[in-house]
Amino acid sequence: MERRTIGAAALEVGAVGLGCMPMHWAYTTSQQHGDRSLRTVHAALDAGTSLLDTADMYGPFTNELLLGRVLGQRRPDAFVSTKCGLLVGDQHIVANGHPKYVRRACDASLRRLQTDVIDLYQLHRADPEIPVEETWGAMAELVGAGKVRALGLCAVGARAAGAGARAARRGPGEDLHAGTIRQLERVQQVFPVSAVEAELSVWSPEALERLLPWCEARGIGFLAAMPLGNGFLTGTLTPGQGFEPDDVRARHPRFTAEMMAANQPLLVGLRRVARRYGATPAQVALAWVLGRGRHVVPVPGAKREPWAVENARAAELALTARDVAEIAALPPVRASWE
Repeated sequence: MERRTIGAAALEVGAVGLGCMPMHWAYTTSQQHGDRSLRTVHAALDAGTSLLDTADMYGPFTNELLLGRVLGQRRPDAFVSTKCGLLVGDQHIVANGHPKYVRRACDASLRRLQTDVIDLYQLHRADPEIPVEETWGAMAELVGAGKVRALGLCAVGARAAGAGARAARRGPGEDLHAGTIRQLERVQQVFPVSAVEAELSVWSPEALERLLPWCEARGIGFLAAMPLGNGFLTGTLTPGQGFEPDDVRARHPRFTAEMMAANQPLLVGLRRVARRYGATPAQVALAWVLGRGRHVVPVPGAKREPWAVENARAAELALTARDVAEIAALPPVRASWE
């Protein structure tokens, strides 16, 4: 697989990563199986994927434990990205940016992952009660101690915040990621940011406005979360199929039966491009993300071997200018709030 570099530290990873969240968090619990997930991680590594993206809250903790079983055998094959900053309680999630917590969380992740060093340690969410500089400073100390190689900031929750910003009417120059950029500018004064993880896909291209160019101008890697639109861009979901109550898509405004049906033209367009290459809509969607820049690494989630292998092979697909223009001309995605 093609290799790409992340950040000023030139951390090298396979062009397509593996998002491990669906194995233990946010998606249908009945489809989560430990042994199958283990095989999926191994299959991804065999296919050239190296970046494994997880977090201590996935499970919580169980996803890191699972990856630890793989890393105990194949640590040289993997680039490990995990996150701290969110605590899972009974029916709630809270941010925790206390420096003491960050140090404890890192040590606990190292034990679960069965490794001596975390390649990329990300702040999952900033704690509104703690200056982000203090949290970032504690994370920087971990780099100095040799426990972490590089630091990143996760901005996957920006869409929810952006919806509120729209309701309040954004000011001049404001966009979905304006708050994230302000945070990045603050922490950059403390210790270099190597990577930013945020949503980017044909389904959600908002990061193209300011966040992606901001990262590129500063040599910061961009990990594209949810590049397959929570599964919609795979073309395997049926409008009106319904989701189990614990699945985040059961409450997602783009996954109502009405909106899934309304957004089918996007899939029709992706399938049309895919036919030219004997590819799948998912591979075209990933190739589109890969084409946004050499500093971009899509991190599609997968919990089954065939999907992980299919996603990895998207790195072999190079879209033409005609393909990109055709995708850009497709109807914009709609949601029930729009």
